[in-house]
Amino acid sequence: MMHGTFSILPLRVSGLRFGVRGTELIKGISFELRAGVRTLIIGPNGAGKSLTLRLSHGLIKPTAGEVAWAGGTTDRRRKRHAMVFQRPVMLRRSARANLVHALSLGGLDRSERGRRADEALERFGLGHLADRPARLLSGGEQQRLAIARAWSLRPQVLFLDEPTSALDPASTKAIEEMIEAIHADGVKIVMTTHNMGQARRLGDEVLFLHNGRLLEHTPADEFFAKPRTEEADAFLKGELLH
Repeated sequence: MMHGTFSILPLRVSGLRFGVRGTELIKGISFELRAGVRTLIIGPNGAGKSLTLRLSHGLIKPTAGEVAWAGGTTDRRRKRHAMVFQRPVMLRRSARANLVHALSLGGLDRSERGRRADEALERFGLGHLADRPARLLSGGEQQRLAIARAWSLRPQVLFLDEPTSALDPASTKAIEEMIEAIHADGVKIVMTTHNMGQARRLGDEVLFLHNGRLLEHTPADEFFAKPRTEEADAFLKGELLH
């Protein structure tokens, strides 16, 4: 898949801080994310995983620090990364029309929107749902549609926030297969999850957060075999972290 003539990667995050009403939730995080590696962000509830995704994607502005993409202007960079939320937002229209609308917002020519929407639906086995009202689809179908919608925009980076947290095993498996296929296309995956089995299956590297701090950034096999910090070790053992 072609993603344009320049790469927005690596993503460099430096001294990232975010606070609300005097409470600092993200505390000076720095990391660099490269192409070709699936990055899993894990940690206990309240660690700052979803906030880190939103800050990286540009949905919210940091209190301090910098999120810097390589190459191009700010507007061109923004169009080359997409995000899918834990509970996707669906418009009151058909599944296909939800894709066409996103492609319209993405600046695609009218003549191209329908073709690109159909391609995405067929690619991920959703063609039979094209004319169904998106809001009447099951939770798993809506999430698959949301991921197909993001893929149709041809991002270089796809942020996924707990994409299977509320889904049954069959829907989870279908979405993991989508993520694998999108990764195989050359799209950078950055994903949060609380499912450690999923993190082992999908992760090439791990960012481990705790209390708003980045404690580990390491290859996934090393992290799961021998975490470097006491906090990560306790987390993997299922112990409650404070």
